[in-house]
Parts: sequence; C-alpha cells; structure tokens
Amino acid sequence: MRMITFFVIGLTVHVVFFISIFDIYFTSPLVHGMTPHSTPLEPPASRLVLVVADGLRADSLFTLLPNGSSRTPYLRSIIEDKGTWGVSHTRVPTESRPGHVALIAGFYEDVSAVAKGWKENPVEFDSVFNESRHTWCWGSPDILPMFAKGASGDHVYTHTYPAVEEDFASTDASKLDSWVFTQVKSFFKSAQSNSTLKASLWEDKNVFFLHLLGIDTNGHAHRPMSQEYLDNIGLVDAGVAEVVSIIEDFFDNDGRTAYVFTSDHGMTNWGSHGAGHPSETLTPLVAWGAGVQKAKGATEPQPYNDGFLQDWKLEHLRRVDVSQADIAPLMASLVGVPIPVNSVGVLPLLYLNNSERFMAESMYTNAIQVLEQFKMKMMQKKETTLSFLFTPYQLLTESKQAEFTQKARILIQLEKYEDAISLCQSLISRSLEGLVYYHTYDRFFLGCSVVLGFVGWTSYVVLVILKTHASLNRHPNLTKQVRIYSRLLCTCVAVVITLFLLIQRSPITYYIYCLLPIPVWYSVLKDAQNFTCVSLTVRNKPGCCMAVYFCCPQVVSFFHRAMLTVGLAVLSLWPFLSGLFGKAKSRSLSWLVGCLCLAAFPLMPVVGREPNIHLMLLVAVCAYVPSLTHSSLQQKQGLPLLNQIISWSTLASSIFVPLLSSTRLFHRLLSIFLSLTSTYLLLSTGSEALFPPVLSWLMFVWINIEQEALLAQGIVQSDKKKSTWFILTLGITLTSPFLQVFFIITAFFGTGNIASINSFDPASVYCFLTVFNPFIMGGLMMWKVIIPFIIVMCTFETIQILTHSCSPQHFFFMVQDYGSWLDIGTSISHYVIVMSMTIFLMLLSVVTHVLTSQRLVLWRQRKMHFP
Repeated sequence: MRMITFFVIGLTVHVVFFISIFDIYFTSPLVHGMTPHSTPLEPPASRLVLVVADGLRADSLFTLLPNGSSRTPYLRSIIEDKGTWGVSHTRVPTESRPGHVALIAGFYEDVSAVAKGWKENPVEFDSVFNESRHTWCWGSPDILPMFAKGASGDHVYTHTYPAVEEDFASTDASKLDSWVFTQVKSFFKSAQSNSTLKASLWEDKNVFFLHLLGIDTNGHAHRPMSQEYLDNIGLVDAGVAEVVSIIEDFFDNDGRTAYVFTSDHGMTNWGSHGAGHPSETLTPLVAWGAGVQKAKGATEPQPYNDGFLQDWKLEHLRRVDVSQADIAPLMASLVGVPIPVNSVGVLPLLYLNNSERFMAESMYTNAIQVLEQFKMKMMQKKETTLSFLFTPYQLLTESKQAEFTQKARILIQLEKYEDAISLCQSLISRSLEGLVYYHTYDRFFLGCSVVLGFVGWTSYVVLVILKTHASLNRHPNLTKQVRIYSRLLCTCVAVVITLFLLIQRSPITYYIYCLLPIPVWYSVLKDAQNFTCVSLTVRNKPGCCMAVYFCCPQVVSFFHRAMLTVGLAVLSLWPFLSGLFGKAKSRSLSWLVGCLCLAAFPLMPVVGREPNIHLMLLVAVCAYVPSLTHSSLQQKQGLPLLNQIISWSTLASSIFVPLLSSTRLFHRLLSIFLSLTSTYLLLSTGSEALFPPVLSWLMFVWINIEQEALLAQGIVQSDKKKSTWFILTLGITLTSPFLQVFFIITAFFGTGNIASINSFDPASVYCFLTVFNPFIMGGLMMWKVIIPFIIVMCTFETIQILTHSCSPQHFFFMVQDYGSWLDIGTSISHYVIVMSMTIFLMLLSVVTHVLTSQRLVLWRQRKMHFP
C-alpha cells in the first residue's frame, strides 16, 4: 500500500511539473479591448490584392535562368519598372499558419496555436481582412477559414477546394493554383452581370486574397530543385499576370488597386520547412500599384552584404527588406483600413509613394496602435498585482507615454515629419520591449515555485532511498512539539500563498504550482527529523559512480547527438573491461559489434536525408510496400489502395500480434521487436529503417550480458526454474543505472526522430496517406518516435532498472517559447523525455509487462507462463 501511494504521488508531481511549462512559457501574448486606429487621411488605394505563393523561396523567384531570362517574366518586369521589391524575413516557426497570421494580422502567433493545428483559432485575433469592408478569398481550406472565423460580421467570403485535393501524390499539384486562378476569373466575369456584387466590388476598403498552395505541395513531394516546383512558379507568374489584367479591366484601369505578392515561408532543399535556415526564412516581396513606390535605381551601395543582389542581377535596383509582420500595416495603410489591433509590425515607409504628411500620420497611427497594446497589457498586470510588488517598465512609464505621443503630434503639426517619424519608431520599439516585459512578468515567480517543488520531491525520494538501503536510527532529541511546529509552519505558508493568489486573481493552475511544494517539503522535514543516517551501504558502488560519471555526457547528447556515438563506442568495451569476455566470448563480441553498428546512426543527418528505398530492401519484406509506394508516386500514379490497406493493417495489428505468441522470453521479445519494426519500416524513407533491427539485436545481447553478470556475481543461481529475473525488481547489476538512461536517450535521438516531427517531411507517411492531414500525420510520426522507446522499455521489463541519472530542473530552464518548431519542439522534447524517465517508466512498465507476459488464446486453453 505504501508503494502504491508513493507511485500515485510521484506520478501526480511529475505530471503537474510537466504541464507547468505550458503556463510558464507557452501562453498567448495577445490582449484584447483596444480600439483600432487608422490614418485619418485619404488612402491611395480603394482595393488591395494579396497573392501568397505558399512555400516560395526568394531565390527561386529572383534567380535568373542560365540563359539570362527569368522564369517569372511578369513579376520581373514589375520589379524592374512598376514596383518595389525586397526580401521578407519570416520568423520561425516557418509554417503556413504562423506565416499567414504574421502577414495578415501583423503578429507572430504564439506557439500554443500548434495545439489547434491549422484548423481553428486558439484565441480570436484581429486582421486586415476583419477590418476591411469586404474580403474575398480563394485557396486552401486549411488557411482561409481561420481568418473568416475570427472576423466580426459576415464580410469575409471564402472559396476553397476540397481538402482531399491537397494530395502529395497528385499527378500535378499545380492544379491547386490553376483552380484559384480559374475561380477568380469566373468571379469577376459573373460580377459583370450581378449588379449587387458589382456594387460591392466598387466600394472602397476591399481586399482580394489568393492563396496558392501548389508550389508548397510540389516542394514537399518533389523538392524545390525539381522541375515540378520550378514549373509551378512559372504557372503562378502567368496566372498573376492574367488576374491583374482582368481586375484592371473590371475597374476600368482607375489606378486605385494595390498589389502585394509574397510568400508565407520558404523551403529547404530536402523539401521541409519549420526551422530557421535561410532557404526557409527568406521569402520574396513584390508590391506595386496604387500608393506603392515605383522601382528606383540604386545610386549608392545598398546595406546588404549577403550577395543576393549580385546573384539575382538586381544590384541596380533599390532593395527594401522587411520583417514579415511589417506587411500587415503596409496593406492597412495602402487601402485605408485600421491596423490590426494586435499587430507588432512596423510600417515600411520605403514602400509608400505618398506625401510626407501621409507617411508621418501613418507611422503615428502605427505607434499609437502598438502603444495601446502595451497600455492594456500593463493595466491588466497592474490590476492583478499588489501595488507594492508591481514594478513598471521604466523605459515607458505613464508619464513617458504621454510625453512621446504629445511630442509626436506637435511635430506633425509643425510639419517636422522626419522628426515625428523617428520619434514614432522609437515609441514602437519601446512598446514592443514593454509587451515582452509584461508577458513574462510572472515567469520568475512560477519558475521558483516549480524549482522548489522539484528540489523538495528529489529530497523526498533521496530520503525514501536512504530509509530503504541505509541503516537509520530514530533521532533521540525529536519531540512532539517539533512535529507540530512543522505542520503549523507549512499550514501558515499555505494560507499566505492562497491569500496572495486570491488577491492577485491568479488562474487555478497557479495555486497548484505554488501549493504543491508545501506538502512535499513537509514530508521531507518530517522524515529528515525522524532519522539520522548511521551507515549507508550501497550495493553497487561502481554502477552508481558510472551513472554519475556519464550524466554530463548524456545531457550533452541532447544537443550534440554525436556524443551518443562516443558513448556507444565506450560501451562496446564493457565486457572486456569487466572481465566478462573470458566467460562469454561470443556474447561479448556480439555486444561489441552491436554497439558499433548502433553508433553509426547518431552521425547520420537529422533532416535533409534523401530517400534511399534500395537500402530499405535489405531489412525485411515490409520494405516492399514503401518501395512500391515510392515507385508509384514517382510515376505520379497516386497511392495504391492495396499498399494503404497493408500499411494500416500492419499498424493496427502491431500491438496485438505479440499477445498471440508464446510467453517464453525469447519468443515474446522477438515477436514484439519484429511487430514494431515492421511498422517502423513503413514510416521510414532511408537508413533509419535499420535502426530498430540493430537496436533490437543489441537489446538481446544486453539481456544475455546481464545474465552473465548476474551469474558471475552470484545474485541468481544457474537453475533455470528459479530465474525470476523477468519480473520487475530493483537494481541487479553494476551498470543498469547508466544503461537505462543512456538507451532511452539513444532510442529517442539515435535517428533524429524528434526532429522529424518538428521539421516534418511528409514522405515518411506516404505509405499510409498522401492527403494533407496534420493530426493523422503528426500521430503517425509520434508513433514512429515511440517505437524504439517501447523496444528499450520491454528490455527494461526484462533486466530491471535501478535509478535515474538526469535532473528535469536542468531542462526546465532551457525550455524555449521562441524560435522554430524545431527549436521549440526540441526544447520541449528534452524536458518531456527527462520527465518521462519517471512517468513513462511507471506507466509503460504496465504496458510492457502485458506485452511480455500476457497472452491471448483464441481457440484453446491458455498456457502457463514459463511452464
């Protein structure tokens, strides 16, 4: 009963600490209740056309062909003559949803949005579409609905193709873009005979949005250097030229239409995006039409040393780079709608062709809009913080806010526009810094609470271990009053914390994080006072020393996977250094070869691996399905139905098939390993397919080596009828504490599986589906990550575990709420894995116990275990 209570308390503590990072690091930065602001002057454009070529790299658009011509002649002519161009620097994560939110709403969406995939809004947000009079959208069902759902009223009209059209195995993904262009042409043609629609189109403050997904889909399926990707860019260029001609004809060439062409993100050479490589973060931006500055020659050296101007043969034209969120205030200023209230973009004035007063007024509006967010954030934090504990952001106190805004308004009235613009830019900069300050205001407080809980729980576990494995005597001076005082102290602290949180109107989760350490520390104080340690007998001192010695390299392996190679190389020498080689030569040599083979995998690249189907054919018959799928997709014949049935059937049966096998040790483990490996093969595109077989081989050798070590130590008799080591117990051999942690880390990071989730390559799931579905695809990739872990866990069920050697506190402070999905996801993964050393080992021990000991008998009586 005592162990069950310890199990439940430990599970609760670790789950709470795991969830805490989502309240501390991953909360929405958005505030609501601000009033939208717009420039009071007449806008230069009555309507705006926004074209987003999803997944288009800057170099793919701007680079000329070997013969000196351009694959995008229309857009090149705009750059040379009619518009302003530059590079839009996207912020990681370079994904479609965050990219479009930055473009249209002007802010960088918080990473908590990933929980909703690409379908819904975690929080409602304002956008240029919402502020427009009417917005008509054509494109993907994954992007358009989220802007329509968040819009007030019913003025955002979306036209999407079915989701099944987003098929990576499509014969020609450019048909998605052709569909958009066809729909736009049909729309304007029908408006000619529809007087109501025509009247709406002629109103001001209208926006037309064309989302072109074909380039992105072709990039994932065929890579950005493929002919399909490059041809799709040419198709987009021709389609844009045709749409512009139709729109200009419809509005009688009134010169009141502004155009913006850009991309949400780029793409790596291996067809993925999500991280911060320049090929992912550098996207093209071309603007022209009403209110946009025409092409200007470069009269002096431009402030760019990246060499792109020379590579793209554009050094003679002025280049104007922007941050992606800056495009939202640019579009708002061109068409005369309020800047989205949550926008953090800064208006790029060099794109505007208007009077100095208009630019100054636009920049002032931009500054006031950002300042409103800062004031709302400050007010919310001030209202929920005790006055004597509230520390305002010193660079922008209330008096300084008034000083900035009044001075900027006076400078505009005095027609000192350059000074006003400079002052407004400074105000925006300080406001943005202040927003970050108040958004992270409680992070230190909550972090301290979690750390106190970590330290308290660790101390309690140490005391439990000491009571179990050491000779302890009751403290002679302990009195009943000390116990009462400790309880009273903890009660008072709990009451004070509760009142403090009530006054501050804190969320309910804050109570959990802040109050949980109190009972934990009470237990520590109670047990620490009850006993003093007289003598400590550690059964396996060399093993404990080894676990401590290897702790730091294991932590380093979270960031440098090559450290796993070093560790495996050292591990390969274990039988020779421990003296086991003389007693079990064949097993020792198998251990040596297995470790060295497994050591090759951490040296292989995490992302950017080219599919190597031929290598997979060496593994198992299951490789036939990926091979046939790969061949079918190369020939653009789609995903064969038979392959899909086989893949899903294999996945569904991989858990239950082992339960039908014998419960004898070798038979059951072999059934588990082969069943899981077959699913892993279907989710592999190259050399990582060899990882589970090699890992399984090494696990079998490890079991045999441990048996030899146990026999050598005299812990287990050679009588097979008494070999009950298959049942879960604590600490058997010298090296189990180290090997346990090391193989868990190797299982997770050996092939870079964690990275394959955060920088997603759809090719890994082509045997199961080719139609874009983020949740099913993500679930399949997560299962791929878990498979090696289950293999190791089944081995742990066999040879036991002694202790954990990595501290979650180290990774708690390294959690990132900024950067790419790769950076954010990896930091979370590190924290999750270390926390899972306790949670998963407790929960999955039950699952693996069922897998390794239970049996389903369909037609006959069940046999006894180890008959």
